Formats: sequence, C-alpha cells, structure tokens
Amino acid sequence: MGIEITFRGAAGEVTGSCYEVAAAGRRFLVDCGLVQGDRSAEERNRTALSPRDAKLDFVVLTHAHIDHSGLLPRLAALGFRGRVYATPATADLCGVMLPDSAHIQEKDAQWARERNGGKGGKGGKGGKDGRREEAAALYGMEDAERVLRQFETVPYATAFSPAPGITATFRDAGHILGSAIVELDLEDDGRRFRLVCSGDLGQPGRPVLADPTPIAEADALLVESTYGNRLHRTLGETYDELAGVLSATLPRGNVIVPAFAVGRTQEVLHVLADLARAARVPPLTVFVDSPLATKATAITARYAPILDRESRDLAAWQAAHPARMRVSFTESVEDSMAINAVRSGAVIVAASGMCDAGRVRHHLRHNLPRESTAVVITGFQAAGTLGRALVDGARSVRLFREDVAVRASVHTIGGLSAHADQAALLGWLGAFRRKPARTFVVHGERGVAESFAALVQQRLGFPRVEVPALGARHTLA
Repeated sequence: MGIEITFRGAAGEVTGSCYEVAAAGRRFLVDCGLVQGDRSAEERNRTALSPRDAKLDFVVLTHAHIDHSGLLPRLAALGFRGRVYATPATADLCGVMLPDSAHIQEKDAQWARERNGGKGGKGGKGGKDGRREEAAALYGMEDAERVLRQFETVPYATAFSPAPGITATFRDAGHILGSAIVELDLEDDGRRFRLVCSGDLGQPGRPVLADPTPIAEADALLVESTYGNRLHRTLGETYDELAGVLSATLPRGNVIVPAFAVGRTQEVLHVLADLARAARVPPLTVFVDSPLATKATAITARYAPILDRESRDLAAWQAAHPARMRVSFTESVEDSMAINAVRSGAVIVAASGMCDAGRVRHHLRHNLPRESTAVVITGFQAAGTLGRALVDGARSVRLFREDVAVRASVHTIGGLSAHADQAALLGWLGAFRRKPARTFVVHGERGVAESFAALVQQRLGFPRVEVPALGARHTLA
C-alpha cells in the first residue's frame, strides 16, 4: 500500500503539531496538538479530528507541550482506544498538563454559556444559531483521564514495535524534560524505510537538559523551524541582559515573566538562581504563580538524576542560601491575588507563556500600566496571541474586556528559548551521514519555514527540501 504522510497541523505554522502516517497497513499519528493563536484556533481545534480518527491504531508523542499533546483528550472523546507511546517524563508531565487543559476547556465553555444566555453544554451539537456547539467544551476532565490510561512509556534509545512492520525509537531532543526525536523504521514490500520526526529541538549548551541527539540517517525527515530565521544570543549575553533588567527594575517595580509551565519555568528558575549565586542581582523574591508549573517543577525534581550536574549543584546551593533567592509557589487564587499588593521587588513567573490564558493575564492587567514594571518574554509568541502583541510594541492591549495601557518596558530575551536557533538547527541537520531523500520543514511560520528550507538545500546540499501545505498528503515510498 506504500507509505504516506499527511500534514494535519504545524505546516506553515508553529502550533497544532499533528502528522498522520500510513504504513504497513496501519494508520497512526505523530503528535496530536492544540492549535494556538488567533480566533480561528478554537474552530480549527473543533474540526481537527473526526469520528474516523477513532480507528487510528496508535499515537506516538514527541513531548508534553500542549501544542503537541493537547488534542489527545479530544481524540479519546471521539472513541480512540489505541495506545499513546511516550517517554516516561512526557507521560508524567501529560498527567498534569492534560487535566489542566481540560479544566481550561470546561471553564471556557462555562463562560461561553453564560455569555450566550445559558445555552449549550458538554458535547452539545450545533443548534440553528451555532451557539450550542460553540458553548460545548472541546473535551472534559474524564476525557483527559481516559486518554492518560492509554499511555505506554518507553525510555530513550529503546526500540519498540507498536504494530507489525513498524519499529520506533525515542532519542533525546533536548527541548524540555522527556522531549524526543522519533525514529520510525517502516516496512514496505520487504524493504525498510526510515522516517525521522525531529519534534521540537532544544538549543545546545543550555542549562538543565542534554543537547539534542544527532541522527545519522533517514530516508525522509520532518524538521522543525520555529527559529529558522534567527540566531539566539549566547547564554553569557542572555545572563547579562536579564541581570540588567532585574537590577534596574526591582528597586522600583516588578518583573513579570510569562513562562510555559513545563520546561521554561524550570529553566528561568535555574538562571535566576545562577545570577543570585554570582551576586549579579539583588536578593530575589520570586513568585511562581501557576499550579501547573508547581506540579511540573516537582516532576522535574524527581528526574534530577538525568539532569546535568550543574542543575543539581545549583539546586543544592539555593536550598542552603534562601536569603539570596526566596521562591514561593502559589496555589490558591487568594494567594495569587495577594501578589498584586506587591508594588516592587518581585519577580513573578506565571503561565501561560504566550499570555493567552492563566494567571499571568491578571498580573499583566495590574502591572502593564506601570512604567516601573518590566515584562520579560522568554519564548516564541505565536501570531494572534497577547504575547505577540507585546513583542510587536502594542501600546494598548485587551484584557478581561478592558483596554489596558502598556507603559511597562518589554524585553525579549531569546537566549532562554527552548527551541534551537538557525545555527543549532543547521548543526543538527549537518550530523546526518546519509542525507534524507526528502526533507519536510514544519513547525514554523510559512515565510520562516520557506527561507530555512532554501538555506538547508543551499548550505547542506539536501536533495529535496519542501514546506508542506496544511492538509497535504505525500507518498514517501
């Protein structure tokens, strides 16, 4: 029947990773992620999967970030009962992230029902005016809990066979805890075909995590391109910039750090502790205001043996010197609201990383109008998000149905990004001893992906490099 791949998400865009592979008489997904960004995202998430997908054989998950895993409960709600293969750390992180996402879906649906006069409900179908479906939750807590029971964990570098004729292996992608590159060995008419999916690749030389694993060969390759058009600052330059922002701001105001609960929050804490240990910043009072980030940080601590030694040593130093950096993890809404009474001297790390949900929006509402506030952006901001508006220099933003003036300074510190920059992506690709016959550049805004594809072809001599269209199906063998 041949080997085919269909690009169901993250093609010419950064979020919604989802690739359908047909091989060896089976049909499966690599990733099943939420689309994030502008107002069209909600409708796309509702229509991304269909009852036909209940018959998928299995899912292979590269990592826990919600733009890669966040539609798994929707898939379960549609009747999918196959296995979801992931690394142990990815499964543990999904164990807190997917219920958290379900809670957000249910709260958003409740808000929509109230706005629409109480119409709709979980699983409701569209009425004549369409409002009933709009007010139904995309999925609920029971769907998240169901799909978590379908997870099967496999460590790095351990080959496994989800179905006859299909062998998969996870390699460390260095992006977040548990993140993986997926090698797929597929049998087609007696010959083997290797498909490699990079997932999200980390920046080499960063704290906490290992560098991405080099891959020697592939017949076809999917490679991410989030930052395929730019270079990050060095870690030294990043430390200098962040130290300058903290030292200048904290005596007179607060520093707000919107951070993804999984991965980014833990790295931000590492960097803050490193600056405090070196006495490059005043004593720090840090609030981690995200129940999800608190749980993710606890999971990260459980995996301390696989983290780098520097991270373990720094954690021990921080525990022994609480006066240099005091960290408070807030759980209750009341504790979160109490932070708003702090007018200066606080570093507030809160989700979500793109400022489109979660407690960070409340802190931004209270602090954006103040010139004494600094907002530090540490990760990619998708088009249509509040974070992207701040990065692009908006002087006013909409928060909780109010126009909020932006008088705070906004600092983009790309050196803390969990994604490889252009040089790191080229370095990883350059390790292939046998160049893939076909390379698909994914997980990047279209202009970025196209320019990066041209660069890979010109500089590395890859024979066929293309940016697939959303929904396109390609025959690989």
